[in-house]
Amino acid sequence: MNDAAESRPLAVRADDVSIRYDSIRSGSRFQAVKGVTFDIAEGEILAIIGESGSGKSSLAKAVAGLAGTGGLNPSITGGTLTVLGQPVRAMSQRKRDRLSLRVGYVPQDAGADLDSRLTVGENVAEPIFSRDSNFSQLEAGIAVATVIDAVRLPLTTMNRYPHELSRGQRQRVAIARALILEPKLLVADDPTAGIDVTVRGTVLDILRDLHRDRAFSALVVSHTMNEVRQFSDRVAIMHRGVIVGIGGVGEVLDTPHHEYVQGLARALDDLRSAEELSVS
Repeated sequence: MNDAAESRPLAVRADDVSIRYDSIRSGSRFQAVKGVTFDIAEGEILAIIGESGSGKSSLAKAVAGLAGTGGLNPSITGGTLTVLGQPVRAMSQRKRDRLSLRVGYVPQDAGADLDSRLTVGENVAEPIFSRDSNFSQLEAGIAVATVIDAVRLPLTTMNRYPHELSRGQRQRVAIARALILEPKLLVADDPTAGIDVTVRGTVLDILRDLHRDRAFSALVVSHTMNEVRQFSDRVAIMHRGVIVGIGGVGEVLDTPHHEYVQGLARALDDLRSAEELSVS
């Protein structure tokens, strides 16, 4: 962590955290995360990258407060995880509900999970009325319009339905929905996955600008180091359930201590060389 971040309070603190999935049918167990330690300062963005199955999405779910809630969600089986001052391991449902009001979560391909029966505006406003069914319709409309504008969608989008939008537009709607309650922490799991390469940069620019304007803390799962460079203060690299490198992007790549990180550094160097050849 840089010196400025060290002086700030922590939004997230993970100490030797292990996360597991249990299969009720087969009785089998899968250890997704194996004793990871990291923190996120208030107002900081930490990116997590790693290959498929490295544990990054499981960690994102745990930080979002979903671990131990059943279904397809994992359980924290070791260590301590504190989110916005609240220990989340074995947290009661009442405390979990309160925490969810302060944490915005964008799961993988979140745009595909929007309610097709509701307009975009109604989808984005839904967390407001879930919290308070008597909330002012006028104030909710203003809040929705503000956040729709912040994710760079025209206000007319509010009256359209999800199926009328492109995949990239639906993903921006999902981000707007996650931010409608002005959370202190945003957890975004690979927000550019499946989006056309020509608009991925726009989504990342939106996240960076929203972070600057709203000053939330964030954990963002990404799949390329090039993306991480666009928006992140620090990066944690996961491999087979453990963190094998963490720090500033340049710091991690310039002094890689694990062979997986060394491979990422070589791949990035090869990409840069190819780009230089293409413009020479």
